[in-house]
Amino acid sequence: MRTVTVVVAVCLVLAGCGSLSERESAAVRVTEAFLTAVTDGDGAAACGALTPDAVTRLEDTSGEPCADAVLDEDLPAPAPATDTDVYGQWARVRLGPQAVFLAMFPGGWRIDAAGCEPRGERPYDCAVDGG
Repeated sequence: MRTVTVVVAVCLVLAGCGSLSERESAAVRVTEAFLTAVTDGDGAAACGALTPDAVTRLEDTSGEPCADAVLDEDLPAPAPATDTDVYGQWARVRLGPQAVFLAMFPGGWRIDAAGCEPRGERPYDCAVDGG
């Protein structure tokens, strides 16, 4: 009985999370919507896609409301994703040399860092960074 319960519980958890390809596609869609909002000058929509930590950090470092500050950052234009990786509750979407990092929230993926440039063995350097 215990084995059946564990198997059923695991199946329910996996079904609730969706397949890997669905989660990757969802992360790409959120990334594209965020970058499109920035390109279109819709700072409010762009900030709505950010994690709370990213909003706080952006406002603290810029001294401006998120909706204004996010439009001043050096973020890439929307482009097709060249690679997407999902690691549990985290995802990375690459757009050419830059990357966007996302975190899973109850309502779906949210951007935690964007405009991230690789620096070899060191951590990425990100224009927007939730920490």
